[in-house]
Order: sequence, then C-alpha cells, then structure tokens
Amino acid sequence: MSSLSRELVFLILQFLDEEKFKETVHRLEQESGFFFNIRYFEEMVTNGEWDEVEKYLSGFTKVDDNRYSMKIFFEIRKQKYLEALDKKDRAKAVEILVKDLKVFSAFNEDLFKEITQLLTLENFRDNEQLSKYGDTKSARGIMLGELKKLIEANPLFRDKLNFPTLKNSRLRTLINQSLNWQHQLCKNPKPNPDIKTLFVDHSCGQSQPNGARAPSPVNNPLMGSVPKPAGFPPLGAHGPFQPTPATLPTSLAGWMANPSPVPHPSASAGPLGFNPPNNSALLKRPRTPPTNNPAVDYQTADSEHVLKRTRTFGISEEVNHLPVNILPVGYSGQSHGQSSYSSDDLPKAVVMTLNQGSVVKSMDFHPVQQILLLVGTSTGEVMIWELGSREKLAHKNFKVWDLGACSMPLQAALSSDYTASINRVTWSPDGTLFGVAYSKHVVQIYSYHGGDDLRNHLEIEAHVGSVNDLAFSYPNKQLCIVTCGEDRSIKVWDAVTGTKQYTFEGHEAPVYSVCPHFKENIQFIFSTATDGKIKAWLYDNMGSRVDYDAPGHSSTTMAYNADGTRLFSCGTNKEGESYIVEWNESEGAVKRTYNGLGKRSVGVVQFDTTKNRFLAAGDEFLIKFWDMDSVNLLTTIDAEGGLPASPCIRFNKEGILLAVSTNENGIKILANPDGIRLLRTMENRSFDPSRVASASVVKTSPMSTFGAANPSAGPSIMDRVPPMPSMVAMNGGDNRSLVDVKPRIVDESMDKSRIWKLTEITEPAQCRSLRLPDTTSSAMRVSRLIYTNSGLAILALAANAVHKLWKWQRNDRNSSGKATANVVPQLWQPTSGILMTNVISDATNPEEAVPCFALSKNDSYVMSASGGKISLFNMMTFKTMTTFMPPPPAATFLAFHPQDNNIIAIGMEDSSIQIYNVRIDEVKTKLKGHNKRITGLAFSNILNVLVSSGADSQLCVWSTEGWEKQTSKHLQIPAGRVAAPIVDTRVQFHNDQTHLLAVHETQIAIYEAPKLERLKQWVPQETSGLITHATYSCDSQSIYVGFEDGSVCILTASTLRLRCRISSTAYLPSNPNSRVYPLVIAAHPTEANQFALGLTDGGVIVLEPQESEGKWGTSPPLENGAGPSSMTPGATISCGEFGGLGKYC
Repeated sequence: MSSLSRELVFLILQFLDEEKFKETVHRLEQESGFFFNIRYFEEMVTNGEWDEVEKYLSGFTKVDDNRYSMKIFFEIRKQKYLEALDKKDRAKAVEILVKDLKVFSAFNEDLFKEITQLLTLENFRDNEQLSKYGDTKSARGIMLGELKKLIEANPLFRDKLNFPTLKNSRLRTLINQSLNWQHQLCKNPKPNPDIKTLFVDHSCGQSQPNGARAPSPVNNPLMGSVPKPAGFPPLGAHGPFQPTPATLPTSLAGWMANPSPVPHPSASAGPLGFNPPNNSALLKRPRTPPTNNPAVDYQTADSEHVLKRTRTFGISEEVNHLPVNILPVGYSGQSHGQSSYSSDDLPKAVVMTLNQGSVVKSMDFHPVQQILLLVGTSTGEVMIWELGSREKLAHKNFKVWDLGACSMPLQAALSSDYTASINRVTWSPDGTLFGVAYSKHVVQIYSYHGGDDLRNHLEIEAHVGSVNDLAFSYPNKQLCIVTCGEDRSIKVWDAVTGTKQYTFEGHEAPVYSVCPHFKENIQFIFSTATDGKIKAWLYDNMGSRVDYDAPGHSSTTMAYNADGTRLFSCGTNKEGESYIVEWNESEGAVKRTYNGLGKRSVGVVQFDTTKNRFLAAGDEFLIKFWDMDSVNLLTTIDAEGGLPASPCIRFNKEGILLAVSTNENGIKILANPDGIRLLRTMENRSFDPSRVASASVVKTSPMSTFGAANPSAGPSIMDRVPPMPSMVAMNGGDNRSLVDVKPRIVDESMDKSRIWKLTEITEPAQCRSLRLPDTTSSAMRVSRLIYTNSGLAILALAANAVHKLWKWQRNDRNSSGKATANVVPQLWQPTSGILMTNVISDATNPEEAVPCFALSKNDSYVMSASGGKISLFNMMTFKTMTTFMPPPPAATFLAFHPQDNNIIAIGMEDSSIQIYNVRIDEVKTKLKGHNKRITGLAFSNILNVLVSSGADSQLCVWSTEGWEKQTSKHLQIPAGRVAAPIVDTRVQFHNDQTHLLAVHETQIAIYEAPKLERLKQWVPQETSGLITHATYSCDSQSIYVGFEDGSVCILTASTLRLRCRISSTAYLPSNPNSRVYPLVIAAHPTEANQFALGLTDGGVIVLEPQESEGKWGTSPPLENGAGPSSMTPGATISCGEFGGLGKYC
C-alpha cells in the first residue's frame, strides 16, 4: 500500500473516532495493521477479554513471528490458564493447556511440563514461582506492564504505536477544499452552491444534484464540521487522536488552554498536564526508561536496518521477557506502575498511641530515618517522636526568634495574642531541615542534627496573615522553600539565606496549598485557593499558566504519587462535599473520581498516597483506603476508635507505618507486619542519634534528589555559606561531633560513668555465623560474592569460573525466606544439573584471570566473565543465554546503567572502559583515562556520572550524558606505605549517590563526587595485613572491611571510626596451619547488620550480631577522650585516634 493510501486510513480512523464508531475504529486498526491502539489493548486485558485481545493482536503479529511475539501470546495464555485454575475450573484449564499453551512446548518443553503440573495442585500458589500471585486484578495489571514493554520492543510494532498528529476533522477539511476547487472550475459558478452529495463531482448546472442556493464565499468550507462539545477532546495524548501540539513547551502545553466558563466537571478546552502530547515522549521519563526484550532480534520486513550480528539481545530492567523463563516473572515485586501489593500490606494494626497534648494539625515522617515523626499542633508546638522507644526527642514551643525584625502588624498581633497554630510541618528531601508554617505571618526553618539537637536556621515573615502551606523545591539545583498564604500570594525563598526569589500573584482568594514538582525538565508549582481555583506557575515571574476549577470548587490539596507519575487531589468545599480524584495530565481532565467520601465532611479532608498503589483519606471518623486503579473504596478502618471526624494522616516513606491524629490530642501509629518488625527491632535498643545525624549533616551530606521526580542533583544547601559542621567536627563553641550526640538515657549519671570500649568479637558465641553448605568437590577461592536484590539468595563466583547459588526457603523458622545465619540454605541447582560456568580463555589460566559479574535488578540473569567471553546466564535454569566480547582485551569489571539495563559499562584489562548497548550489540563509546586495568565502576543516577577506579590507584569521573571525562584523582598513599604496582581499587556510592567509598589495600577513603574532594581517610596499622575488600551496609551507615589476617572491622560510615572488630576465630575453626581470610564482602540488601564473606578456601560465611545486641557495637563518644575534638574534611584517621586498642583502629 502506498504512503498516501496509508495516510488515508489514518484520516478514516480519525473520522470514525470523531463520529463515535468505536467498534469500527478498532476493526480498521486491526485489519489495516497501521496503528496499534495501546489504550484499547489495555482495556481488553484489564477486562480479561482474551479472545478479543488475541484477535486484535492477530492484525499485527502471529505467535511464531519472533520471540517478542511468542512471549506476548505466552503471557496472555498463561494468565488465562491461571485464572481458570484460580476459579477451580479444571476443565477450562485443561482446554487452555491443550489448545493454547501446547504450541509453546516445542520451544520449552520443561516449562510446559511445569505448567501442566499446576493441575495437580489444589492451589497453584503452592508453586514457589507463583506464591506471590495476588488476585486476578493485580495479576492482570502486572502482566499488562510486561506486555507493554514487549510490544514497545517488538520490531513488528515499530512506528505503529503513535498516531500521527492531525488537526481536528482533517478528512472533512480536505473534502471541503476539494469542493471549493470543483466550484472554482465550474463554467458558470453560481453563488450559494447547495451540496447534496459527495458521490459525484460538484457542478453548478441546473440538472446537477449539487445546485446553488444562498451566497457563500468560495473560500469558506462548503461542508460544515460536526460541532464539538464543550470540554476536552475525548481522546488525548494517550489515545490515537491527538490535539494539535501547543506551540509552548510541551511539558506545559496542556496548561495553556483558556479558562473554563463552566464549573466542574466541564473543563477548559485544552489538555491539563505537563506531559508532552505524544506517547514516545512518555517513554523517555528517566524513572521508567524504555527497556527491551532480552531475546534474539529477528530481521523482518519492518526492520529499518540490518543488524550487525545475528545474536543480538536486549535486557529488560525489571522483567525477563525470554520465553525460556520459568513461569511468570514479576509477581515478586513491582512491575511498571503496577504492583503485587494487596490490602493486607496496608498498615492497619494499632501499635502505639502517643500523647501529644494539643490538637495535631500536621505530621511528616523523616525521609531517611522512618521511625522519626515530626508533629505540629494547634498551639504552635513542634515535636519529634522516635517511635522505636516512643520517646519525644525534641520539643519547641511557638516563639518568634527576632521580634524586633518583625513588621508592625505582626508585632501588634503578637502583643495582643502571643499564640499561633501550625498549618504545616514538613522535612526537606534529605531530612537535614524541616519547615514550620504558622497561622501568623511566619515560617521557621530548623536544622536537625540528631537526637534533641534542633537548631534555628531561618525565620521568615512570609505572608500577611496566615501561612497556609509550605514545601521544599529544587529549581535550578538550588534548595528553596515555597510558601502560600492568606494574602493570596505564593512566594519562593532561598533555603540558605532566606532571600525571596519569586512572588506569584493572581489568585482571588487565600491560597490554600502548594505542590512543587519536576517533570520533563521543567520545574513548576501547583497552587490551590479556597475558592477552588487551581493555578500553575513556572519559576519565571511570567504569571499563572493555569486557571482551572477544582472538583466542587473545593479547598484542595494536590500531591503526586511516590514516583512522580500520577497526580491526585483531595478537597472539601464550603457545603462539606469532598472529592478525591486522579488527574489525566495529558487531557486536562479528571481521570477518575473515587467513591466513598462522606457528603457532609467536617473540616477539610486530608489524604496521602503510598507504595505507588494506595490512597488514604481521613473521613467520617475513619481511615478510608483506595487502590489507585479502582474508584471503589478498598477498605476502611477505625483504628480502634477515637478518631476525629476528619483526622490528619501520614504514611512513612515505605508505607509500612501510618500516623493518624485522635480526638484526645494524641497520635495513633498503625503498622503492617513489616512495620511491626521494624518497631520491635528498634524498641529494645537505645536510640542512636548518629544514624539520624549521618543523614542530617549539612556540608558533607549533600541534598539527595528532591522528591521522587527530580533526578538531578544539586549542591549541598550549605555550599554557598561559611563552613558548617562537618561529619566529624563543628565550628564554634559547641565542640561535639554531630554524629555523636549522646543517646537519651534516663539515668544520665550512670551513662557518664561508663567508659566506651571497642567491641571485640573473638568467640563463636559472641555472634551468629553460618558457613553455607557446599557438596561440590571444588575448594577454589571465592573471587566475587553478591546477595540477590531480593535478599533471598547469595551468588558466588569461584576462581575456577563456576558460580554457586544458595537459596533460603520459607519455613516456620524463616517466614520471610530471606538470607539469615539462623537457617541453613540450599545449594541450588536446576533439575538439569548443569553449572553456570564462564567461558575460559585458552591463553589464560582461570585462576589468574580477573573475574567479574553483575546481577540484573530482578535477579533473573547474571552477566559474568572469568578472563574469557562475557556470558549471560538465566538464573532459573543456569542456561547460557549468549556470550559476547571475546578477549583480548578481557573484561575485568561490569556495571549496569542504573536507568537502562541495556547499557553496560565494561571495564577492560587494557585500561579502557567500553559503554556497550547489549540490545543492538554495539559499543557506543570507549573511555580512556587509566593506565592499568579497570578494577571498579560505580554509577550515580543523581549526579549522572560514572566513577571508575583502576589498578593504577586512580579514580576518574565520566559524564553519563556525553561520556566526557570530568575529573580524575590518584589515591593518596599513606606515609610510610608502598602500594603494589597493581592494586584492586574498588568504588561504591553511598545511598545519597554523592559520597563515594574508595577501597584500597592501604586505606578506606570517602570522597565527594563529582569533584572527588577527599573528605576522610582511614588507615589501619600494617600489622593487620592489607585490606582485601570493603563495602557499605545496605543503609550506608556502616562499612564492613576485610583483612588478610582474617579479621573484619566495622566502621561507622559517617565518621570512619571503628566500633567493632571480628576476629577470624569467631567464624573459623581453629587451625594454625591454615591461612584463610575473606577476599570479598557482600552486604545484605535490606538487613543492615548482615553481611557475607567469600573466603580463600572456597567457603562463604554469613555473619550477624547476636539477636540480643541487634547491631555491631557502638560508636565511641568524644566526651570520654576517645578521640580528638575536631577534625577537618580530608584528615586521616589512623590507628589509636579513636579508641583503637591493639593493632586495629
């Protein structure tokens, strides 16, 4: 079919859609195969219309076209089969197995057999692979996310997922133009042509059916278009028929419409939102990067280029799309916006009640230390609660810090009534600061340094009258404070100096709330007023971009979900009618209105979101929950009674705790099973403020990314002011270290009498250790070691190029199934009995090769090399999926790009780094800056850099945008030490993605990226032997360091101070003739005090502290003389300085 004929089909599709011939539209889409309507496909899958789904797909692909297509059909039929089993319809299940799934047995007989065996189970969830299969709805949602990725990756769907941008009624316009042209060609053109048919050409002759009537200018359309209803077009950027793109920036295009003259639900005539009006742009969001199928690409007629090699493949970020994968992948966690969470994951159990003393107005959990709760009350009190101990750590009453600097109206107001209520409390993104908005003019910003160490940072007289809301934002990589108030304005303030940056005016009523956000490289602010108006502002003083009505003209709060992709609002109008809705940003309309809120709410209903899946609101003396994807109420709880009519609610970051205000001026804390475990873990321990302070240090712990939707990083909030306290010292009169604020213990006199001692673990009884079982005859040293991302298994690579995988099983002793020293795991092998063995180079002895591996985020595959080709293994079957990049040079380190698993950084033996796209089997670029082989690679997705380390003891920083080299620095070898000519130097980013751990045989060092400023260096005594390996704990609060003499030292990461030393005698049997020591250390991904050692004798040891202790030692306080009172960044910490007894620091 010619290009013009193809375009005609699109015009017909647009016409049919405008005329509401929905079934015909989709029939033509299928029969022409020109446009795959992903929205229609989603609807059918969600509704389980499986026959229609396959019929629609058949217009674009067949089962055996390629592996992408095969996987698409397999997932659909597998889901249909599982649903039949779930309904106990065995006959239907057998029919699906024979008719639909049998075809796949030719490609993977083992998989088909395992699927068949599900018939023998009373509940197919008894199969380990399906144990986390939820209900039908959630399962379909998970599958849909996988299907969409497969479709996007399938070359047969190339250029078929986006509908061309057309002006409205384009076909009618062309017909009008044709009739005008015909009229101009008439021999005797008459005015007022009367067009009665399109079946014949127009002529003005008397005998012609198209005669003449009233006058009409020839250049006007002769055929009127169908009038359009008020409001938005029925289909927008997510659908096939898109509006004409706005001429303004695409992220704001939807907001540039005219104001709506009618109340909700009718809306303005343009799309509401910050999404660009095309699907392809939606696929470019950095948080959900486009990924492709790890399958062989087949050359088809639709291919735009000839592939360079026949065995190319791609790797998906979260879902393994290979047909050989065993049973469904994805039920173990979130998948592309859907998740396997059920209502059972909601925090419903009341675990404690805190007596606040006055009415709670606002709450916020600390973004890092999730058992810290910040509370503001009606009497102006600010409190920080530590939920593990149920202790009030800090308390501030309302007080203006500098009354003389206040305006006369404020001074007058305070002279008559020196009280103020709190409207909002909120933490900054990294928890170093928090803001308080008062009902009288003022905003106060505190800096928090752990424990009860709360310091005045800024006081701003922000508005005339009440300050109704406050939020932190990050425009231009600069932390700012956004406020709004009774004076109908929104203002933006520098978070360091308090200088006013912007004032936004335009509301005609008091501004009720603000919602800063970042999307598509544009920073903006939503604001809502008490008259129900919504506006949006850029940081440019150019006025509002939006004038829009909130549902019911309500006082509304707007909020994005955790990953910043979905926008919600909740509000109550003057009549007491409440609305909670999700917005379709692309179409500028309410996407869904959730049912269940009361008709006569008392006060404004407050709401919150969690886990990218649930909404919660306080209403009618209850907490009400919704699934984000369903308008119907999911469940309600009364929290054992005692709630006000419209309680204040707040989730912690992980959604495992929920705080709710009570009638009696208290707060109830609700928890799910994970939250209960967290609190039980913490309640028997003294609160360690250093854990908070390490996240709260201002200079040397720069801000993490603002919110979930701001991937860019900015400078520390204190980078532009005089030096503030560093991680190990404070300037000024207070010489206490920030991270050493003393735990709050009731008996202070007893605490002062205690002398700190280094925790020495020398006996097996002093810790929990487990040597993992190994029935193989191999005793080759463990060269590489890693926990799976789920924490359920440990993978080791031995010097003989063989991998070993240990899996923990769920049982009565280990209900979570996670790795633990309490339960012996199984050395796992597939039924085939094969081993995962790397390709070995003929020219290299495997024991002399430099091994390396990297694990996919969903634990489905591992990429590995031992001096030969790089191999890609399926972690389920142990089968080699492919091999590539034969030496020389050999790969020596592997790292996946954090935002695209198709991009891999490969450190090479020849000192280069190759940036490799596995999907198209192409080296994008080679980075050269080292002199010896690459020994470490680490990405920061906040700074958008790659840091490399080499055997030349050099660190290099590379931009991941253009791959240019930004800086480099050689490690400073301690005085008196001589580094070997070739040394494994490793690098690892802290969780803040800014601080960098560098591990060298002579030292541990902390650098600040991207400039590589060295902050601290820790040097052990030579008698301990060389450092063999080190790693951060999963929470980045500790560093585990291994030595050649077999010992392990545990440092507090924020200070590089030793707090615990584990001797080899604590985990190895006594044998003076054997020299066994750890070569590698791996930290558990979720248990901060668990780590594993890979030993020179081939053994793997899991270590945990005694349950009664709960952690590895305590940091030494400075008050008892254990160390110096101050230290500047970059200083070296050597033996003896911090209470080191004996040969260790």
